[in-house]
Amino acid sequence: MIPLMSNRKQKFDLPFDSPVEPIRLEAHDKLKFRCHKGVSCWNACCSRANVTLTPYDILRLKKHLGISTSDVLARHTVPFELDAGNMPGIKLRTNDDGACLFMTDAGCSVYENRPTACRYYPSGLLSMRAIDRNVDERSFLLIKEEHCMGHNEDQIQTVQEYREQQGVVDYDDYNREWYVIVLKKRSTGPTIGKPSDMSLQLFFMASYDIDRLRRFVTSDSFKKSYKLSENFYQAIEADDIALMQFGFKLMRQVLYGEISIPEVEGAWDKRLQERDEILRMRREIELIEFDQRKEEELADAVLGESKH
Repeated sequence: MIPLMSNRKQKFDLPFDSPVEPIRLEAHDKLKFRCHKGVSCWNACCSRANVTLTPYDILRLKKHLGISTSDVLARHTVPFELDAGNMPGIKLRTNDDGACLFMTDAGCSVYENRPTACRYYPSGLLSMRAIDRNVDERSFLLIKEEHCMGHNEDQIQTVQEYREQQGVVDYDDYNREWYVIVLKKRSTGPTIGKPSDMSLQLFFMASYDIDRLRRFVTSDSFKKSYKLSENFYQAIEADDIALMQFGFKLMRQVLYGEISIPEVEGAWDKRLQERDEILRMRREIELIEFDQRKEEELADAVLGESKH
C-alpha cells in the first residue's frame, strides 16, 4: 500500500476504490476481524481488486513466480500515476471483470508472497510526512465495507498483532525509504517543478524493475560516474534487496540532490559533453540525409519532365 497522506491535513488518499470513509487507528488499537475460507464473502475482495504495488511486492512476486522483474511488470501489472506530477505507479493486472489474476477457488495462488495491500486489508498503512520534517510518521486505517463479513468474526487483536500475523512488518520496513521518497515529492508538490522524463524513468526502474536496474548500475558508463567498490558490485549481483535499497539512495540523490553515493569528479560534465557531441553528429547526419532526399526528389522531377 502506498503512503496515504503527505502532510498533517486529515485527508485520505486511498489506493483503492471504496465509498467508505476510513477510520484512523494506532498500533495499540483493537481490530475485530478474521478472514478464512469459511467466511461467506470468501474471495469477494479479490473479485474486484485494485491493488497498488510497492517495490518489495515486486521482489516477492519475482521470487514466487521464478521470473524477472521485467516479466512480472509485463505480465502481471498495469501502470498508473501516483500523483499529479506523473510519478509512475503500478497496480496488479486484473481480468475484464476486475478480478485478481492470482485468485483461485482455493484462495490466493501467491499467498505466501502476496502484496502489502492484500496483507493489510481491511486495514492499511497511513504514512505521513510533515513538510518541515525528513522522516515519516506512521498510523493505520480501517475500512469497513458492506461486503466484508470478516468484521463479524470473534477474533480481536491489536493492529500491531494483526500486522505481525499477516507478515507485513518486514514489507513496511523494506519499503520505508520508498515511502519517504514518494511523500517528499507529494509534500513539495509543484514547487520543485515537473520531474524530467529521465528522472521519471529512473524512478520507475529503481522502484519496480530491479533486474533492469542491475544492468544499468553494472554498466561501464555508470561505473565511470560513481565511485563504488568491487565489494558493492559483488553484493548486488545476487542480492535484490541490497540493490533495491541502493536504488532508493540513487533516487534521492538524482531527484532531490541528497548526495550519499560518491561521484567521480567531472564525470557528469564529460557525459553531457559526449551526449552533446553525439546529438550534434546525429543532426549532421540527418541534414546530409535530408539533402540527399531532396536531390533525389529534384532529379526524379527533372527526369519526369524530360520524358514529356
